[in-house]
Amino acid sequence: MQPVVQISLDLTNIDEALETAALAMRAGVDWLEAGTPLILAEGLHGVRALREAFPETPIVADLKTMDGGHLEAEMMAKAGATHVVVMARAHPETIKCVVQAGADFGCKVMGDNLGCPDMVEGARFLEEHGCDYVIHHIGYDERRGIAAAGNRMPNPLDELKEVVNAVSVPVQAVGGLTLEQAVQCPQFGAPLVVLGAPLTIDADAFKTADGDLEGSLRMICEAIHAQDVPDF
Repeated sequence: MQPVVQISLDLTNIDEALETAALAMRAGVDWLEAGTPLILAEGLHGVRALREAFPETPIVADLKTMDGGHLEAEMMAKAGATHVVVMARAHPETIKCVVQAGADFGCKVMGDNLGCPDMVEGARFLEEHGCDYVIHHIGYDERRGIAAAGNRMPNPLDELKEVVNAVSVPVQAVGGLTLEQAVQCPQFGAPLVVLGAPLTIDADAFKTADGDLEGSLRMICEAIHAQDVPDF
């Protein structure tokens, strides 16, 4: 399969999110993500605005659902999201509810293993409970806290191959990747490449990164799309 490039719109303003999304689509991005900051700031209105502006584009709602799974997934699907995110650390019933809502409303479910004591087992758990995709995720606060203590910052690539080998669904690696590492993800068997902070979004200011973002994104998309990974 050809890799998929997803941009995470980790912004707090819908106008800037729409502008950045349009730029990303021109550059060759495949999927748009309503990032958690955008959902907190704009909620369903932000997802509806993205759907209205990009009627044919897959939209991921990064809900990070921990409870109330069916309702959250239903609301986002009806607003136009094609993918929703549930956490592996949620109760198994919550994951089942999100998966059921996905079936009820035509929405795919991405399971996120952030915070799992055993990340590989967390990924396996998500697939076993019906998730269509696995997000292998090292959190922002976790990375910064470990680095502040003078220790090596963890990276999704540390266990990415093990996660990919543990599941049969497509995997996405998120959290602290450099640009070069993000481009390499398909070589690890992870075909869903997400571009977020700090690659495209200023992680501290939650605004679009400076510089020729469209030109840079175009080169990144071309490099990622030129690779090939096994079909799932």
